[in-house]
Amino acid sequence: MQQTGQTITLGGGCFWCTEAVFVRVNGVLDVESGYCNGQTQQPTYEQVCTGGTGHNEVVKLLYDPQQISVREILEIFFVIHDPTSLNAQGNDHGTQYRSGIYFSTPEQQQEALALIDELTKSGAYGRAIVTEVLPLANYWPAEGYHQDFFEKNPHQGYCMAVAAPKVAKFRKTFARLQKPDR
Repeated sequence: MQQTGQTITLGGGCFWCTEAVFVRVNGVLDVESGYCNGQTQQPTYEQVCTGGTGHNEVVKLLYDPQQISVREILEIFFVIHDPTSLNAQGNDHGTQYRSGIYFSTPEQQQEALALIDELTKSGAYGRAIVTEVLPLANYWPAEGYHQDFFEKNPHQGYCMAVAAPKVAKFRKTFARLQKPDR
């Protein structure tokens, strides 16, 4: 992540799926899969998968606020995962799959809390939103083979069953925010 812009980090289940969507979002300059808000320094995927490190599988987004707002990023995030499912997304279970927004500015925190409040009051999900909103802490990039996983492995079973439908949902719901080359 060498470009300039702002960063926000999101946990919405398996990072392969979340990354597959956000690389297609206009104004998102870079997406990096990683782990955050746990206790272990430089955790490995295998360690995180045990649930013992406290880390969450996340994507760190570098975005241009002149092209896309935090609100728009968060609206996409809330459409492509289930924010009411505690420590699970689909068949993926464990604290490493928890719903989380890890902010890097007070404005991002305020926007996240305001949107969660709005969604809660509207009854959009019919259940309580369990998304944690915390400052980003102890972030580590995931191993190289996790980066751009969907792009490199679109026909892998998990990608076809889980990531591809999320990408399709993004394309249908947020066509106006899709990068022209995607």
